[in-house]
Amino acid sequence: MKKEEVLDLLKTIKYPGFSRDIVSFGVIEKIEMTDKDISVGLNIPTQNDEVKKEIAGAVQQKLEALAYFNEINVELAAEHAAQHDQHQGHKTPIQQRVELSGNVKHIIAVASGKGGVGKSTVAANLATALKQNNHKVGLLDLDIYGPSLPITLGIHDMPKVTSDRKLVPLERYGMKIMSFGFISGNNAPVIWRGPMVAKMTEQFFSDVEWGELDYLILDLPPGTGDVQLTLTQQLKISGAVIVTTPQDIALADVRKGADMFKKVEAPVLGVIENMSGLVIDGKASTKDGKPLQAKLEIAGKETIETNREGQFSIRYDIFKRGGGEAESKRLGVPLLGIIPLSPEIVESTDLGEPIVLSNPDSLISKEYNKVAERIVKELS
Repeated sequence: MKKEEVLDLLKTIKYPGFSRDIVSFGVIEKIEMTDKDISVGLNIPTQNDEVKKEIAGAVQQKLEALAYFNEINVELAAEHAAQHDQHQGHKTPIQQRVELSGNVKHIIAVASGKGGVGKSTVAANLATALKQNNHKVGLLDLDIYGPSLPITLGIHDMPKVTSDRKLVPLERYGMKIMSFGFISGNNAPVIWRGPMVAKMTEQFFSDVEWGELDYLILDLPPGTGDVQLTLTQQLKISGAVIVTTPQDIALADVRKGADMFKKVEAPVLGVIENMSGLVIDGKASTKDGKPLQAKLEIAGKETIETNREGQFSIRYDIFKRGGGEAESKRLGVPLLGIIPLSPEIVESTDLGEPIVLSNPDSLISKEYNKVAERIVKELS
């Protein structure tokens, strides 16, 4: 028997009172095997002796049930008390205390440590791409201070309330949508302290009637503040998608957001590089309008060769190139997609219709569909 097989077995043990297993919480400090003898070291970040005994007993029972080992030794590192966690580098488990109202299979957070990277546009198009592939999708805007979905999806209605005081999401393009902007009015400034923001975030989780969904996409605000903390403490998300633009100044903040998810042991599904260059298509022709097949030098860029119809395409890397790829390598996760700058995205967003719907045959729409396919494959 291998250590990996033992770990897989121990993953079936839940931390008492929590929805996650003891392995994902880092409780297993060591596994030592010699012939058919095994020693398991447990580092349980709590002062509750009953919890420690319960976990140690469960580990002992699981290993004995195998009827494989001659000697089983479960060691409890009692000296690692919870108050010393931050000094010893151990993580305290994060409880899933809020149950979503409905049956939601996967929760995906679209996040970034920096504002202005197009996170809401990415979230809306990703959700739409998933819906176009016959999935049941919800989209929740958690940016309390600057909600974008009312504009991004062209919705300005008020949600209804059920008899048991649950909010009913609005529907748009076959998706269930909720945003603080629907309640406050998108023109009203929000001047709230952290506890009020955290409370409103909790209510969006527990007091919205989501029904049955395959995917709930969360459009997070920038940074690593109260909303992100509440999210990771209250919900067990399926994974986070990190959005960045290519330049270094954006990456510096994005890294903080990405590292936050890793610290709380929430999986990062991958990185999307947004606003990645400006692609301009053109057509060269002679004075009489006939296609010109030639080599052209445009704005000092590299030489571009036209095809037989005189068509050409040139890319301007306005914000550098490769920031998303560099971050994906640093995190050890896939680069899910590269979305270029496009006036068409701006126009479709201002009109309240994601480009995946307004121009499904565009290269950008196809890229969003690829991102959606990769996420579905990863979560399946």
